Amino acid sequence: MFGINGMEFIVLVILVFVVIGPERMPEYAQKLKEGVKWVRAMAFEAKDDLKEVMGDNPLGDFDWKQYDPRQYDPRTIVREALAEDDEERARLAAEREAENKPPAQNTQRLPQGAYAPFDIEAT
Repeated sequence: MFGINGMEFIVLVILVFVVIGPERMPEYAQKLKEGVKWVRAMAFEAKDDLKEVMGDNPLGDFDWKQYDPRQYDPRTIVREALAEDDEERARLAAEREAENKPPAQNTQRLPQGAYAPFDIEAT
């Protein structure tokens, strides 16, 4: 509490008792009691004001599951990332294949012994 240990607290209590004196101790104890009551009343009043402004459930339908640290398992994250990469690669390969597919007229088989119809004179 306040960065002091038990022995320091006992020394402070004894020092306060010596400085204040036994005659005035009941008066200061009463003031301390009233001060604690006042602080407590202020805290309850602030709590009630906050409830009045924000309602009984200020967070509403807040999704706490998204903050669950168990969902951040590194093995799961890597597995999902690799699966996404595989899907992306497959999609890109399919697009490249569709773009580079030769026209249907060039894919006809020639009869055995026939030559391809190239224009040799143009070369």
